[in-house]
Amino acid sequence: MLLAGGAAFAASPAEANTITVTVTDLRSHDGVVRACMTRVEAIFPRCIRDPKSHRTVVPASSRVVIRFDNVEPGEYAIALLHDENDNGKADRTLGMMPREGYGFSRDAKVRMGPPEWRDSVFHHARDPQVMTIRMRYFI
Repeated sequence: MLLAGGAAFAASPAEANTITVTVTDLRSHDGVVRACMTRVEAIFPRCIRDPKSHRTVVPASSRVVIRFDNVEPGEYAIALLHDENDNGKADRTLGMMPREGYGFSRDAKVRMGPPEWRDSVFHHARDPQVMTIRMRYFI
């Protein structure tokens, strides 16, 4: 059972105000997956700067499911990092290209830097929400 947002994900039906994310295409089971969900466009994807963000860390495995509980209705974006060496940061090669996996809500693509807010943002109502985010790797 993986813990996320202070609650366990189980086979029971999703509760209102939950967002459940299935992460696909991890290249290894090394390290952890760091997830951060924010409502603040100005700091995305570095949502750790948002004290009201929803954040969690789960072990990388063959099935990664992240559940954010008690999510207020509104506009959100999610950023994921496959921190393969579990050092707490996004490692880069040549100072700017990511060495580890990343993913964003709405499967937003990375071009010359992280995706724009408008490409990642989604609306959350009070109903349970389920989504899939694919992990991508530059190298």
